[in-house]
Amino acid sequence: MKSIRDWNTRWFAEGKQYENLLHEDFAIRKMLKAELPRAGVSKLEIERAAHNQVQVTIHTAKPGIVIGRKGASVKALRNKLRELTGKSVKLEVEEISQPDTDAYLIAENIAGQLTRRISHGRAMKRAAQQAMRQGVEGIRIEVGGRLGGSEMARKDKVFDGRVPRNTIRADLDYGFAEALTTFGQIGVKVWVYKGEVLPQKSEATDVYISE
Repeated sequence: MKSIRDWNTRWFAEGKQYENLLHEDFAIRKMLKAELPRAGVSKLEIERAAHNQVQVTIHTAKPGIVIGRKGASVKALRNKLRELTGKSVKLEVEEISQPDTDAYLIAENIAGQLTRRISHGRAMKRAAQQAMRQGVEGIRIEVGGRLGGSEMARKDKVFDGRVPRNTIRADLDYGFAEALTTFGQIGVKVWVYKGEVLPQKSEATDVYISE
């Protein structure tokens, strides 16, 4: 993962301070997930340039819900984060331009449909077709649990295109969500393959070496 993309959390600490900051990150993520259940939040990035400053970036498919009217919602979120951490907080919102190709949002969408008692096969096929129309090179969806109210748990899967899950340089997005149905919990796993990330070749330049 680190070979083609950066970490979602970026800071450095040692000893007890590392433990405290790690638990603080968990609390930040938990609070934002609870405050923005319908905002289509796919990813949260936390960065610390100094120990008394926190920068949080929210990647969402519905930035209008996060920002609110005249920025009221985002200001309220910033104040809650300041109260939670006791530090200076910078909050940024980035829009996900193609939510149909985001693995976590696809998984959440399918889980929501399963909760509303929509057929899992229909939900998976529709999500796969929409992702392929947006230009991804491959998608794989797996659901597991008491599908359709069956007595025993089982798995079902739908895939289209190519999904190389063991290639390090593959730009492979993964998402997981759970649907709480009347028959129990159903897990949804999604892999979206967007192509390979190749190293950029440096352009050759003339170099003068003195003798």
